[in-house]
Amino acid sequence: MVPSSMITRIQAKMQRKMLREFLGELMSTYVMMVFGLGSVAHMVLGENTFGSYLGVNLGFGFGVTMGVHVAGGISGAHMNSAVTFANCALGRMSWKKFPIYVLGQFLGSFLAAATIFCLFYKAINHFSNEHLTVTGPTATAGIFATYLPSHMTLWWGFLNEVLLTGLLQLCLFAITDKQNNAALEGTQALVIGILVVAIGISLGMNTGYAINPSRDFPPRFFTFIAGWGPEVFRAGGHWWWVPVVAPPLGAYLGGIIYLLFLGSYTPWKPKTPKETNMYEEHRISVLPKMKSHLSKTSSLTPVSVSSNISDKSKFSTRPIPPVSDSVIAVEHF
Repeated sequence: MVPSSMITRIQAKMQRKMLREFLGELMSTYVMMVFGLGSVAHMVLGENTFGSYLGVNLGFGFGVTMGVHVAGGISGAHMNSAVTFANCALGRMSWKKFPIYVLGQFLGSFLAAATIFCLFYKAINHFSNEHLTVTGPTATAGIFATYLPSHMTLWWGFLNEVLLTGLLQLCLFAITDKQNNAALEGTQALVIGILVVAIGISLGMNTGYAINPSRDFPPRFFTFIAGWGPEVFRAGGHWWWVPVVAPPLGAYLGGIIYLLFLGSYTPWKPKTPKETNMYEEHRISVLPKMKSHLSKTSSLTPVSVSSNISDKSKFSTRPIPPVSDSVIAVEHF
């Protein structure tokens, strides 16, 4: 029988862990979206003087990199509910974390949209002559969410988003696959940022490459309540639902394709109270002895340490599980 006090302590730790993961997704998504939306504002409002399409891609790409550094060791810094969905659907993360992650991502993205609106409020009014419009030469809704260009159709855009998000997830699995040619330790954040830039500059023209419900829907909802009105949901033949539905489907398909043909499958397994207690005892007894060693190791990967046994001429190498199961393979954005 497990003592009730131990169960209470474990539950309290889980609740704190969930809170930190929620805040990790909120803050990392906020950072990514502030840089990304700010770069779009420069392109639209600066009329190609202060920004460009390349600048937008760099803004989102390096925004992702900074977001990974903000919360990569806490929540994995998904910053993308499509990636979170794929990890849950493919057994790499518990479904109970899905609403926590998505809520954090949506709230962070919404707050980022509000921040950009406040920072560029005067510039928006000056550019649009104080008329907040969704389409036309002085449209400013595109600063916050994606909208279909005239040469695209709704379903062609849907397929486009599925393909781009599938490529994103496939490459994320490759970048973090230790059994393949994974990114070097400490470079994952930069490589993932470069991946986002590559998708944008090569395939982003058709739909604005939302590839992320957390990137598109919360800012769109903000514009709805901030003065742009219901047209933000009607434009493009009611395009708004495509960046919500297509990216999770694409991420799931991309993940399956990588795992079937190239990757190794490592499903998420919940820890029993006994395993959790054993790990805590082992961590407490070992970590102080290895503090100087662990400080030089990236927080994004599991580590192995050597502890002394009775015969000091021999050592045993024992892996320490990561504090968060979402950090085993850091599949971001």
